[in-house]
Amino acid sequence: MPYTAAFTPETLTRADVDAARGPLVLEFGTHWCGWCQGAQPHVQAAFSQAGAEVPHVKVEDGPGRRLGRSFGIKLWPTLVFLKDGVEVARLVRPHQPREIAQTLRQIQPPA
Repeated sequence: MPYTAAFTPETLTRADVDAARGPLVLEFGTHWCGWCQGAQPHVQAAFSQAGAEVPHVKVEDGPGRRLGRSFGIKLWPTLVFLKDGVEVARLVRPHQPREIAQTLRQIQPPA
């Protein structure tokens, strides 16, 4: 599964995200955020449990970061679940793999 382990500097624009086809999960946060670190085992387990073949992009967020602001991100981590560039759901500070896996199933193409 395409779980991504590290937050990377913003490489996508909002236009890129809006034009994306298929399912996509954006995870906003930072490597030094305690909430983000605490959520990682749950995010990783959820992708594994769901058998998700959904691209997962960890976006390093912070002041002046346009992508996070365009989504109105206030707390980390925030997972934004998209399908064909449209937000379907979001989870803020998820703490259970089950809730993440259930949300992943909302955007996955049928098997």
